[in-house]
Amino acid sequence: MGIEIEFIPVGENTKNGDAIVVRYGKEGNYKIMVVDGGTKDSGRKIVEHIKKYYGTNYVDFVVNTHPDSDHASGLITVVEELEIGELWMHLPWEHSSKIRDLFKDGRITDNSLAEKIKTSLNTAYQLYERACEKEIPICEPFEGALIGEFKVLSPLEDWYVNYLLPDFPNLPERREQNVVSKALSEVYSKLLEWIEETWDKETLSENYESTGARNESSVVLYANVDDYKVLLTGDAGKQALHNSADYAESIGVDLKECSFVQMPHHGSRRNVSPSVLDRIIGERVPEGDQPTTTTYVSVSKQTEDHPKKIVVNAFIRRGAKVFETRGSTIRHHKNMPARTNWNSLTPLTFNPDVEK
Repeated sequence: MGIEIEFIPVGENTKNGDAIVVRYGKEGNYKIMVVDGGTKDSGRKIVEHIKKYYGTNYVDFVVNTHPDSDHASGLITVVEELEIGELWMHLPWEHSSKIRDLFKDGRITDNSLAEKIKTSLNTAYQLYERACEKEIPICEPFEGALIGEFKVLSPLEDWYVNYLLPDFPNLPERREQNVVSKALSEVYSKLLEWIEETWDKETLSENYESTGARNESSVVLYANVDDYKVLLTGDAGKQALHNSADYAESIGVDLKECSFVQMPHHGSRRNVSPSVLDRIIGERVPEGDQPTTTTYVSVSKQTEDHPKKIVVNAFIRRGAKVFETRGSTIRHHKNMPARTNWNSLTPLTFNPDVEK
């Protein structure tokens, strides 16, 4: 069996997003999966890419990892213009009755809360409506679900419904603050300070504030295709990745054996920590060792904020060879046909100065 993983470019300026196409199997019996679609523009690029390089209008699986518009918008185009076997996405508005009592407003009803969720997650709800119009089967991707060859490692349904969903932005005020996942956004200083790093001196910390609840709800996917192991992380944060490693261990999977790992959330330092990377990549290796893992990160063409150099260094230290989209489609493959006029990629290098 062969596999190819392709990251389609998303965004021209500082806005990032994910748009990933995966094809695996044997010639004449391939399966195609789209994981997130970025913006409407990248959604059109996905459609064109599948038609041009795969020679089909059919996609077996579409996965929306979480409802942010930079992941869901392009999938509307994919659903509208291609034939889809299954759509996998969370349906938070259908869980309103389970969480209504967690909010201060005692007058809120199941229906009114569901409408608030639909409004706050308008892009994801539009995707859901388009799929319903085309009568595409829709499934929720919770821990243990199988999407083709890909196993969902996170989120656990109970964690998603009772801890993450009530903390999504723009929902009513909670009775009690959930300290498990505070909805924080990364704030950048106009005057960026730098600090020195060496191979043996890592400044990535366990103590950075975590990413928000919507990112933590990202679907984390693992596959073993003919002993080639792949981990796709979306915008998952530290807790989701620790949970993924826990679940993987419970089913006899060692994520450190993955040959391909997506860098979470475009290389934000609020999504990973040394302990997380030790579990999903491996512990630090001696300088000069040959890389054993390929890592892709989706970043827009002009952004200077991502990927964080401190995060890139942390991956490289652990034996990862890191590549970024930066406005181009990038392709990783094993046992798949070569493509004419596709050039080799240049990996990112270790940075002696990182963000303080």
